[in-house]
Amino acid sequence: MIDPLMLEDVRAGMTGAGVDALVLRPSPDFRYLRAASPKGAGGESYLVVALDGPPAQAGDLAQAAALVPPTARRVAVDPQMHAAELFALRLDAELVLASSVLAPLRLRKRADEVAAMRHSAAAADAVLLAARELAWFGATELAMARRLRAMLAETGCEGASSVLVAAGEHSADARHQPCERVINPGDALLVSVGGRWNGYCAEVARVFAVAEPPEDFDAMYSVVLAAQQAAVDLVRPGVACAEAATTVREVIDGSGYGAYAAARAGRGIGLSPAEGPWLAAGERFEAGMTVCLEPAIYLPDLFGARVADVVVCGEDGPELLSAGSRALHVLDH
Repeated sequence: MIDPLMLEDVRAGMTGAGVDALVLRPSPDFRYLRAASPKGAGGESYLVVALDGPPAQAGDLAQAAALVPPTARRVAVDPQMHAAELFALRLDAELVLASSVLAPLRLRKRADEVAAMRHSAAAADAVLLAARELAWFGATELAMARRLRAMLAETGCEGASSVLVAAGEHSADARHQPCERVINPGDALLVSVGGRWNGYCAEVARVFAVAEPPEDFDAMYSVVLAAQQAAVDLVRPGVACAEAATTVREVIDGSGYGAYAAARAGRGIGLSPAEGPWLAAGERFEAGMTVCLEPAIYLPDLFGARVADVVVCGEDGPELLSAGSRALHVLDH
């Protein structure tokens, strides 16, 4: 069920965190540990890992609790476990989050994890390339988002982590969700596609112009591209993760758009759309880490631009998982 080398790393992490057992429900952490299990195995709902003996699966909470060693004094539970589940475990032990053990392990992706994310990125690339040929004039954001979601499913992805279409002034709203707003010539159009392949996420975001770019849009968009490229170049072992965010800010500030920069320049990505490493103080890039770099500039009530790509930190430097062009594309229909 769990690869022996992975199990060894997990138990070393448990020892370091002073944890006697893990109890996981179906979640990203659960899937991470069962990544090496054969297809079709199980159907069980909970996974228990103790410091000794083989990992065990349980069909309900009573069975899971019975698998926890009676001597366990500190038990790490799944971060996505509900309060009712925690009470149902009835464990006479201190409960802590399993992320204290598993988050450090999930930071550095194995080759198979990167391969899954590469599939997700390629699927998003394919959808965004095909999207150029769709009829956008007169369609609504919501209708086009549904169309893109269906196209993503056709690539073989097991699901969409996110699909965004934001036109005109909506492209300047970082929290916008597709609505019935009609897409018109002269609109800036922010389109983002995030897919999952074997559980692993990748997001690709691109900006289109409908018929022609709004006035001054090209200049702003070139700043976003420059900021992203500067951050990509820093994804190397040993570089402080926060330096990527700082560099994005410096590029945008230097252009005069600093007051309109997005609060976040990127985040880690993997089994979750947002996970470590965070572009914050105290973390440094290591080989195998994966981040989604997504600088953005939002001019309220006018337009915005965000470009997002997944980058792998390799031994020799960065690798972009998405291959699609980042140049501004003008839609002609």
